Formats: sequence, C-alpha cells, structure tokens
Amino acid sequence: MKAFALSTTLVAFWLSGVGLLWGQQPRSTRQAPDNTQTNRRDRNQSEPTADQQKENQSDRELAAKVRQALVKDKSLSTYAHNVKVIAQNGTVTLKGPVRSEEEKQTVEAKAAEAAGGADKIKSELEISSKPATKSSPDKNQY
Repeated sequence: MKAFALSTTLVAFWLSGVGLLWGQQPRSTRQAPDNTQTNRRDRNQSEPTADQQKENQSDRELAAKVRQALVKDKSLSTYAHNVKVIAQNGTVTLKGPVRSEEEKQTVEAKAAEAAGGADKIKSELEISSKPATKSSPDKNQY
C-alpha cells in the first residue's frame, strides 16, 4: 500500500513537470511586453489615470457599477473585462485594449447604461492589433 502511494505520487509529480515544460514557449518566440506608448500617454497630467480617481463615495460606486456591468457579460474578452475604469466627478473614462470595434461598442454601451447615459462616458478604448490564437487567453474560461 505504501509503495502504491509513493509510486502514484511520483507519477503525479512527473506528469505535472512534463505539463509545465510542454506549456512553456521558447524565449525566442515570446514577444517582450511593450507599453512605452501607453506609459508616455499616461504621464501627461491631463490624462486621467486610476490614481487620480477621487475617493468620494459616489465616484467609487460609479466605477464599481461600471466594472460589474463589464465583468458580468461573459461574452466579452479578457481584454474587455480588464479595461481601466476611472470615475471622476460623475464621468467615467474607459482605457485599454479590446478585441474588435464591436466589442468596443459593447463596452461603451454597457458603461453608459451603468453610468446613466453616454454623456457620462469618455472612451479611450483601443482595438488590439494582436490576432487571437487558440493559446491566447482572449475569452474568459471561467
């Protein structure tokens, strides 16, 4: 019985190690992350960033309401679920990449509905130029 448990444990460790090695991409095919343009844009004092969001209750609640509306829609990509939502004085700024023009419009519409009108939304969403592949996490799997 002890030998069976030990051999089962060893096989499990071996399989998990093989799975980890198999799932890794060679370094030469990985694209280095490059947020240079975004970082330059966000250094501009006139650009709203998350750290500029006011801590008043109404802006926090507004940002949370918009975020919940986006996350609730499981048809949206992970990109769309992770857009930046910045509420300042009752206006919501949306920033970040989405997968398509259609998804951009969906995100803007959901945010406008949650915020109480399109006039309360400032969209700075960008359409990602990276193509979706089977191995890329473009759709939520949960």
